[in-house]
Order: sequence, then structure tokens, then C-alpha cells
Amino acid sequence: MLFDLHTHSEHSFDSRNRVDDVLRTARERGLAGIAISDHESFEGAREALRKAPAHGLLVIPAMEVATEEGDVIGLFLSAPIRSRRFAEVADEIRKQGGVVYYPHPYKRRSEIPRHVLESIDVLEVWNARGEAIGGRRCNARAEALAAREGLPRGAGSDAHFLFEIGRGAVDLGEVRNLAEARARLLETGPRTLVRCETTLFAEVASQFVKASCVGGADVRRSAWRRLGRTLRWLAWGRARVAVRRRWPGLGSHLRRWLGAESPR
Repeated sequence: MLFDLHTHSEHSFDSRNRVDDVLRTARERGLAGIAISDHESFEGAREALRKAPAHGLLVIPAMEVATEEGDVIGLFLSAPIRSRRFAEVADEIRKQGGVVYYPHPYKRRSEIPRHVLESIDVLEVWNARGEAIGGRRCNARAEALAAREGLPRGAGSDAHFLFEIGRGAVDLGEVRNLAEARARLLETGPRTLVRCETTLFAEVASQFVKASCVGGADVRRSAWRRLGRTLRWLAWGRARVAVRRRWPGLGSHLRRWLGAESPR
């Protein structure tokens, strides 16, 4: 039974997906369950829980919050997450009987601190948007980290648009309810994942949604500046990938020529 552990609805500031449409699309894609993990909001999860029986889906109530150590998703929640400091968020999730799910660990950072690793229950090793961002092999690095640390592996589409739903998912086997799904998710060892990459278009489009939906002229200007920085960052990352593919040894030759690397 396939579960997409990371999706968004219109209750996120950067998505326009109606909850009914998310659930309908998930069912059409062959998913047995889905986690609606809206940014800074638990309303989408609440609405999805009410409507799930009509769609024949198991809905994992979830929420994604921004902390000083990156985004954190609480799965199997019963109430909104109030804290915003990483350690407090992890404690709050566990007090609810939830699961600390760490999404896209290498999306915007190169190393994961030890205290963060020790607080994670499940590591997202496939984020459907991960490979499109900067070409940094984010998912491959996350997979290696999970293997090294012995962490259960998760997968999600990070869908902000309906066409993305199901592009990342984890097979939890036959489960009858959320309690069984939670227990199966926390198991370590081999696990079948759905891995379908989302194009760069979705990430850029999300930034446009963010820039257009926030209120206040100053905030909108700030959002457009962030969009500009994101576009430059994405373009630079893709250019680096293209250069490496076309001239794989160029970086090493340049470093030797500049005296930064000794010839072997």
C-alpha cells in the first residue's frame, strides 16, 4: 500500500490545491494513503481527515514547520505544532504520539548536525523535487545518510500542484489503519519507494505563488526578491551541472592551474 508522506493543500501559503482535489488525485494515482503536511497550518489535515472516508483513503494528519535546523514535518498528529525551535518541535510531536519526519535534508544545507540526526524518527530519502534543485544529488545523499545512521526511510512528492501527487511514495505493505501505518513506517530495513522526479518548473512556479499570495506591499516586495534569488540560484546550479557533464575534469584542471590543488 503506497503512501505519499509529503503533500500540500490550499492551507499552505504556496499551494492552491483544494483538499477534495488532493484526495481525489491521490486515489486516482493508486495511493492507499497520504499525508497533508501544510506549511505552518493544521487545517488541511483536519479537513482531509473529515473527508477521507468518502475517498477511501487513509489520511495521515501532518504539519510542516520551519525551524532553525530546517523544515520539520510532524506525522500522525492530533493537534497543531505550536513551537518553532527544532528541539521543542521534536518534543511536541512526540508528546502527541507523532513521528518526527525530516524532509529534503540536503535541499539548502550541506551537513546535518548530530543533535538533529538523534532527534529524527524518519528521514525523507526521496523528495520528488529534490533532484531538480541545483543538481546537488540531494536524494542520493539523503539515502546514504539514512543507511549510515540506520534511520527508517521515507518518501514524498512535496506536491504543491496536483500533477505532482504520488511522484514520491513509500510502500508500507498491508495496513488497516493509521496505527499499523505508523508502526510499519518506523521499521528499518529494505523498503520499496516510488521515485519519480518533478521538473524544475514546479519549484519555480511555487515561488511565483508565494510571491503573489502574501499580504502587504513590503512583504510582497520581499517575496519577489526571494523569488529572484531563487531563480538565480537555480540557474547557477543547473549551469554547473551542464558544465560538469560537458567537461567532467574542468574543475580539477582549473584548481591545479590556479595552484589550489596539487597534481597527482
